Amino acid sequence: MNDRRATVDRETAETKIHVSLNVDGFGRAEVQTGIGFYDHMLTAFARHGRFDIDVRCEGDLHIDAHHTMEDTALALGAAFDRALGDRTGITRMGDALVPLDEALVQAVVDISGRPFAVTSFDWVGERIGEAPTEMVAHVLQSFATAARLTLHVRQLAGANDHHIAEATMKALGRALDAATRLDERIAGQVPSTKETLTT
Repeated sequence: MNDRRATVDRETAETKIHVSLNVDGFGRAEVQTGIGFYDHMLTAFARHGRFDIDVRCEGDLHIDAHHTMEDTALALGAAFDRALGDRTGITRMGDALVPLDEALVQAVVDISGRPFAVTSFDWVGERIGEAPTEMVAHVLQSFATAARLTLHVRQLAGANDHHIAEATMKALGRALDAATRLDERIAGQVPSTKETLTT
């Protein structure tokens, strides 16, 4: 198996971020963003995707949560982009349908090299802890952009924002785990009729 690991350090006037990633991990997560619920979301993503991640962010939380959540998603997406390299031998597409009590969320991923995200949520309130609910969709879009993948996420049911957001991250983790798995039948091949998923 290829060593599918990557480290990304990203620093701006708004955030200072370190991300390390092992795609072929065990679901271990060390996450410190200063936003408790966001830490919970990223931990759920790693646990259910079987990714090992170390995420640390020092952000301008005295302003709000936006830059921390957006930039962390960009750095994590960039880590996936680097770790997957030329995408040789990957399954490429994956999907997951995840319930959490009354909530039900579907995530579908295509590691296509084409950054695109479509999301559909029906939030009840404006915040979950210190995390604005509107940022969930923005996190997904930022991640898809930096990881260079196509992502569709749909809330099919749900009345509790915590459950909806958590089910979303679990579904994303499971769908991405399926899409990044190596298929021995196409070892050494890029799963595309274009024969590239990076340009």
